[in-house]
Amino acid sequence: MFKAIVSASTLRDALDSVSVLVDECKIRLNEDELAIRAVDPANVGMVDLALDAAAFESYEADGGVIGVNLSRLEDIAGMANAGDLVHLELDEETRKLHIRIDGLSYTLALIDPDSIRQEPDIPDLDLPATIVLEGNQLDRGIKAADMVSDHIALRVDEDEEAFFIEAEGDTDDVDLELGRDDLIDLAAGPANSLFSLDYLKDMNKAIPGDAEVTVELGEEFPVKLHYEIAEGMGQVTYMLAPRIQSD
Repeated sequence: MFKAIVSASTLRDALDSVSVLVDECKIRLNEDELAIRAVDPANVGMVDLALDAAAFESYEADGGVIGVNLSRLEDIAGMANAGDLVHLELDEETRKLHIRIDGLSYTLALIDPDSIRQEPDIPDLDLPATIVLEGNQLDRGIKAADMVSDHIALRVDEDEEAFFIEAEGDTDDVDLELGRDDLIDLAAGPANSLFSLDYLKDMNKAIPGDAEVTVELGEEFPVKLHYEIAEGMGQVTYMLAPRIQSD
C-alpha cells in the first residue's frame, strides 16, 4: 500500500539526486520515509536518499518496495509547476503507479525490483577530515577543474587549516583554496584523494547552490558528500570511490 501527496519541487529534488547516477532504482516505501539507495553500473558512485514522511503533504505506506524507471518518472514530475502537488498511488493488483498532477493523469508501469541491481551496503568509514561549505563554492571548484582535467583532487592542509580543490591538466592547472573563514566549518585532518571529475560533476548537478554540503575526506579513501533537501526533511548522501594514483 502506498498513497502520497508531495510538492513537485520536493519530488524533483529527490529524483534528481538519484538520477544523476542511475536510470532505474528500487524505492523503499517505509512507514516513516521514502528511501532510495543505489550504485552506478561501474560501482564507483553511490547515493543514499531518505525523504521523511513529514516532507509530504500526506503519506501512507506499509514498507513495500517498487522498481521505477527514473527518467520516465522525472519526465512526469517535470510536467508540473513548482507549486503543484503530485498525487501518487500504487495499484497493488496491476503493479502500476498512478500519478495525478493538476488534471493530468499518468499511469506508470513499474519494474520488477528483483531485476534491478542490488542496493549497495554503505561502508562505515571514519574519515579524518570534515569540511562544510556552500554548494556554490563546490560548484565553482568543480567547474574550474573541468576546464583543465578529467580528474580532481580534494585536499585538506592541516597546518594552513584550508581545503583545496585542485586539478592538473596537460598544460594548465587549477587550484581553489578555501580557508577556514571561507568555509562554514572545518575539522582538519590528513586528507588528499583524487577522483573522477565526471562523477563529481554529475553529483554536483543535483546539489543546490545554497545547500550546506558536508564533505568527509581521507587519504585515498572514498569521499562522502551530505546535504539536505525539502527544508531539512530529506537527506542525500553521495559516496565516490577514489582513483588510486600509481607512481
